[in-house]
Amino acid sequence: MATSITKKLVLITGANTGIGFELAHQLLKKGSYHILLGSRSLTKGTAAVQSLQSRNLPGTVEVVELDVTNDSTISEAAASVQKKYGKLDILVNNAGVALPPGTLREQMRTCFDTNATGPAVLTSAFAPLLQNSTLEHPRIVNISSGIGSLNRCLDPTSPTYKIQAIQYRASKAALSMVTACQWVEYGPKIKVFAYDPGFTQSNLGPHNKAENGARSPEESVMPLVEVLEGKRDVEAGSFLYNTGIWPW
Repeated sequence: MATSITKKLVLITGANTGIGFELAHQLLKKGSYHILLGSRSLTKGTAAVQSLQSRNLPGTVEVVELDVTNDSTISEAAASVQKKYGKLDILVNNAGVALPPGTLREQMRTCFDTNATGPAVLTSAFAPLLQNSTLEHPRIVNISSGIGSLNRCLDPTSPTYKIQAIQYRASKAALSMVTACQWVEYGPKIKVFAYDPGFTQSNLGPHNKAENGARSPEESVMPLVEVLEGKRDVEAGSFLYNTGIWPW
């Protein structure tokens, strides 16, 4: 029998570090959330949970071993959440990769598998749990990047015009189509968004450092919390960033 839980149940993939970790931190500070902290490595995920718990925050958190490129971990995680809680309120597809090692073909394959295929497969597995949510509007948020916008890529006035990174850009453009298809399939009951947190300090890539102008994780995450709390539901089905909407 599923455990009754009054807190909002949120699954965040790739949450043992970076934006995912900071998002978990900010939500736990509110006290009204129970976080399912997704991590490929159970060891790293457990360490992240212990770090959050040591801060004596009012929210609650547990680790979920989850590799978005591994179907068995996805199905096992979905089965575990189904058995334990019988629902999910918010899904944040945050796990991502920028420039993995290998040949161009290998890099493209890894980026697409992690950044586009992973969110598609994982959302499909957890959709029945989202549909069981007691919230008026459960939410799916796919963490994307403004450099995945086709319009911005073709705009010579855009600051990202000269950036190549075709592996990452193409996979995030694919995530836009995944998001659009999810909105058509699950909306308007489930609110679906692509969200660009902006250039943020993280281990996503070697350039994501403060000296290169990257924002702190806290600064990037605070507007994302507003999306999760329903403050931008009227913009569902769109590609959001902190103060507006990017063109697809």
